[in-house]
Amino acid sequence: MSAEHLVVTSTTDSEKSALALAAGAVEAKLGACAQVVGPVTSVFRWEGEVQTEPEWRVEIKTAADRLTELTEHLRRHHTYDLPEIIATPIEGGSAEYLTWLVDETR
Repeated sequence: MSAEHLVVTSTTDSEKSALALAAGAVEAKLGACAQVVGPVTSVFRWEGEVQTEPEWRVEIKTAADRLTELTEHLRRHHTYDLPEIIATPIEGGSAEYLTWLVDETR
């Protein structure tokens, strides 16, 4: 991945769990900040059946060089057997904000 800054997204089954994932990532300096969005309605196939469930989305802003550690952190602390962990590059934005984002992950 060539972008220097990322938004890492995950979903979970409760606001409490989403807040814990967000706070844990920021406290560990694996993300500069995180937002919890929800509830959202997710439709997905799991174990051969289509499911419809309420979930909460966690969006963590981070530096690209923290992605591996953040991914491992989310896997360790997530309640799902197979958590969604998707990294999306940030292609631009406020230079001051992006500098802050990197500084907060050191």
